[in-house]
Amino acid sequence: LAFAACGDDEQAPVTEDYQSVLANLGNNVILKTYDDLRDAAAALQSATAALEADPTAANLEAARAAWVAARSPWEQSEGFLFGPVDQEGLDPSLDSWPVNVTDLDNVLASGSALTPEFLEAQEGTLKGFHTIEYLLWGENSSKTVAEFTAREFEYLAAAAAVLSDDASTLANLWEPAGGNYIANVVNAGESGSIYVSQKSALEEIANALIIIADEVGNGKINDPFVQQDLTLEESRFSANSKADFADNIRSVRNIYTGKYLGNGDGKGISGIIAEKNAALDTQVFAEIDAAISAIEAIPGTFSDAVFNAPAAVSEAQQKVRDLQSTLEGEVLPIVSNL
Repeated sequence: LAFAACGDDEQAPVTEDYQSVLANLGNNVILKTYDDLRDAAAALQSATAALEADPTAANLEAARAAWVAARSPWEQSEGFLFGPVDQEGLDPSLDSWPVNVTDLDNVLASGSALTPEFLEAQEGTLKGFHTIEYLLWGENSSKTVAEFTAREFEYLAAAAAVLSDDASTLANLWEPAGGNYIANVVNAGESGSIYVSQKSALEEIANALIIIADEVGNGKINDPFVQQDLTLEESRFSANSKADFADNIRSVRNIYTGKYLGNGDGKGISGIIAEKNAALDTQVFAEIDAAISAIEAIPGTFSDAVFNAPAAVSEAQQKVRDLQSTLEGEVLPIVSNL
């Protein structure tokens, strides 16, 4: 009896329920970001079609603006590059880089019909954001409407149609009415989810934040800067590199805070960390803001700054690396020990 009573008094381990965090991140951050990408990619398709139909300087600027607008939600999705975007090969189709200019020129010089169906079958380096970017701005970022060939207009419109289709496919694969990948995240730990526990889903999310911080600090900034080679700079034709980098870190912030452009109830990774280590949570917020600020403080274009403002580039790189180090060394261990 005494043994039984002692057993009854023992407290079973309490496992906190993080379903509300996963639901908010899935429905209000991930889905909303992909919805915006789908809408912006469709607008880019319309803008390039208008440019092909009426090749004016105004329509060229409108198409360029549409490319920049579509680029932002894509870059803000890179803090969660798991699931369909990875499994279905949509990342390379949307965002392969660098552009294969030699093969692109060969296709343009060929007799191939430049249809969306034709481009869908091509490698990622012949379609996606950066092929469209190259066609819109040109090698030296100063292309005029008069410098376009009819084939380039045709290729541009087809490439934008493929990108729009890819963005729509990606959003649909996540949505409940489509592929419903969102259910894996929201229902992590339940029967039917690919995640055996809520912790495993949160670990995937935390690791994705580390991956994008690493890519920005040790790839996107590092490679052209250290090698002094602008051919390694992503989004250099449009001079959109700094915006890309900042949006990548915003993707970290969106997941960490549980908010995206007014969407979300604030239940994110931050709440989990704050409960375990309030000082660390404050530190992460500060490092996210410092990284974005340092990137945006790089003077001029990133291309110019690589040579003319190395201290500012180095400062931005270090701030991103600081954030990566904290996410990897302090945030992830807390999530992994939930």
